[in-house]
Amino acid sequence: MKNIAPDILRQRPLIEANYSIPVDADVVRKYLLELAAYLNLRTYGDSIIHSPSGEGKIENQGFDAFVPLIDSGISLYIWSNKRFMSCVIYTCKAFSVEKSLQFTKEFFITSEMESQEF
Repeated sequence: MKNIAPDILRQRPLIEANYSIPVDADVVRKYLLELAAYLNLRTYGDSIIHSPSGEGKIENQGFDAFVPLIDSGISLYIWSNKRFMSCVIYTCKAFSVEKSLQFTKEFFITSEMESQEF
């Protein structure tokens, strides 16, 4: 992909993992806030967490969540029945992707994790 705005710093890793812990809305909120703090990214609002229980396909049930950052935001998607998570950290502030992977692996006690920056 051609970088059409080279003067704008953007960091945006996608992290996906199979997880081992029970996940509810409180766990989702805790992950978003603790990940931001761990990476020294500042939040400026409450996490937004949706769980459209009973709507859509049963295999897609889970959580859609977002926390706004001073320098952009973190989006998290949870598939409860599949015990799968997908997270995009989109920032205009540099941070350690390696630290985000380490934190996610330890938080969710992952059995398998992949990531890609774009």
